[in-house]
Amino acid sequence: MKTTSKWVALILLVAGLFLVTIITSFIPGQVDFTSENIYTLSDGSKALLKKVEEPITLDYYFRRSAEEVPIHFKNYATRVEALLRQYKSSGGGNIVLNIIDPKPDTEEEEEAIRSGLSNQRLPNGDNFFFGLKAVQAEQEETIPVFDPKRESFLEYDLSRLLHRVQQLDLPKLGVISSLPVISGYQPGMMPPGQQPPADWAVIEELRASFTIEQVAAEDTELPDDLDILAIVHPAGLSDSILYEIDQFVLSGKPVFIAVDPSSDVQKRSMSQQQRMMGGMPSTSSDLPRLFDKWGIDYDPLYFVADIKNAENVMMGQGGNATRYPAWHKIVDLSDEAPPTAELNQMFLVEPGSFRVESDSGLKLTPLMVSSEESGRLTASLLNFTPPDELTRQVDPDGKTYVLAGILNGRLSTAFPDGKPKNEEETEGDTGDGGEKSLKESAGESTLVLIADTDFLSDNYSVRRINFLGMRGLQPLNDNLAFVSNSLEYLAGSEDLISLRGKGTVVRPFTVVRDLESKAQEKFQLEYEDLQEELKDVQGKLSDLQAQQGGRQRLVAGSEVRKLIEDYREEEADKKAELRNIRKKLREDIESLERRLALMNLLAVPCLVGFAGIGFFMLRHKRQKGGRA
Repeated sequence: MKTTSKWVALILLVAGLFLVTIITSFIPGQVDFTSENIYTLSDGSKALLKKVEEPITLDYYFRRSAEEVPIHFKNYATRVEALLRQYKSSGGGNIVLNIIDPKPDTEEEEEAIRSGLSNQRLPNGDNFFFGLKAVQAEQEETIPVFDPKRESFLEYDLSRLLHRVQQLDLPKLGVISSLPVISGYQPGMMPPGQQPPADWAVIEELRASFTIEQVAAEDTELPDDLDILAIVHPAGLSDSILYEIDQFVLSGKPVFIAVDPSSDVQKRSMSQQQRMMGGMPSTSSDLPRLFDKWGIDYDPLYFVADIKNAENVMMGQGGNATRYPAWHKIVDLSDEAPPTAELNQMFLVEPGSFRVESDSGLKLTPLMVSSEESGRLTASLLNFTPPDELTRQVDPDGKTYVLAGILNGRLSTAFPDGKPKNEEETEGDTGDGGEKSLKESAGESTLVLIADTDFLSDNYSVRRINFLGMRGLQPLNDNLAFVSNSLEYLAGSEDLISLRGKGTVVRPFTVVRDLESKAQEKFQLEYEDLQEELKDVQGKLSDLQAQQGGRQRLVAGSEVRKLIEDYREEEADKKAELRNIRKKLREDIESLERRLALMNLLAVPCLVGFAGIGFFMLRHKRQKGGRA
């Protein structure tokens, strides 16, 4: 082959690669090689998009033109845009996506402010918008700012936004409780001068997001058109209402259930006489008929005592603080589920625990668990055992206990014979009114379970304050946020509930991390010894300098000056040795990073080169065979 022909072939090859790159960019579809498919929509999101009846406009605001926007925000913004384009392509024409760069002093910036997007400040004083507005007809919902900390829940947040913008009315929440969570106060019923009872703070907060219907324990039916049900400390429920709950769950509608082996709220409401006469009445709650058939293992006779997560309490008036293992301050919350992903601290009072059998086909996703320094004790100990004595009775078994979790799976009915008969019905009447009862879940049922009810009360969740004549709530922890998050999570469609947190774009280098750990072990002892020697030298040097600067000032003779210089030289030597150790700690890691960078740079050119050589050799072989 002539030299000219070779150059022509090379130019054609480069041009071909360039054209292939351009053409493939216009071809719809993608291949996602990430381990958790973070660039691919889940089936739940695709199903939700198929149900969109009217077009939804998504206005995505990001100041990409601002030079001082941090690079990690720019990278995250690229991922958000890529996922939004997936929603658009899967929306069947019902998703309109606008990419907007709201520059200063423009109509786009004014619209971003008017929409309620968060205005972030850059070091140079510019505004920085990074949010999303969804509009359908006259409905409008926003994500004020995309938080990189919620990257694993990005798809969930986007799908929830699409779901909420289509809701014309607030979801309907039914509340069943033996505790006074809803006051039931009616104007004109209170004697003059008495303060009317108020709803618990959790109910006040939920009214902003739900239409709440109270269900009494003696009721026989649930209200019509309930979207979600919350059961808090159930007691004295009739078989009729238990049947209604059973069928509600089996129909696929979600339920929030809070039970308790020992209700502190109920104990506080009892008089001293009730406490002393015939022993302490039971303050536990349970749904044994439903739990047994649904495969939920919960024992109201036991609570979980946790030494590590124990909260401090005061022993008597003016006494010392001691750790009380029945009260849990939990900071290690699940970051893999929406209800707890952004929470920092929960406070539980004498909680129980849940479990499911491994072969039950049910999945219990833990939201809160005890530490390994915990064990189960009988709830009766809580009545008369002081905190320090209770601590001595805890025998940690090395296990962790699920205090709260999300249950998913197909459940069987607790009423295989159908709806129970009322007293007014005759013996020959089946009691089901001709309605066919569900025997098992129509689809996958979802419940949020928590083995405590006291955490909902104002005493353990909020402080009521009066600010400039206005009543307000000051959260003491994330207890109310957990309830709100859980109910909003459950109130989403089945498609939305099916979504799970995914991974992040930033992936940990496990090989690098292992090398770092090994190097740390290798040099740790030497490093710690040097640190101690350095502290000793610095201490002596400081003492000498302090004595020179004090009232009893030392005469800085040649010996003292020499000693100070020696200490300074020794200090410098120790610091140099510490730098060398830190350098050794990084040697293997930096070497690996250089190899990885080189591999990344050469991978694609090598692949193209090998493909070209292979093509050339194959063609040369064919030409040679043709001449033969």
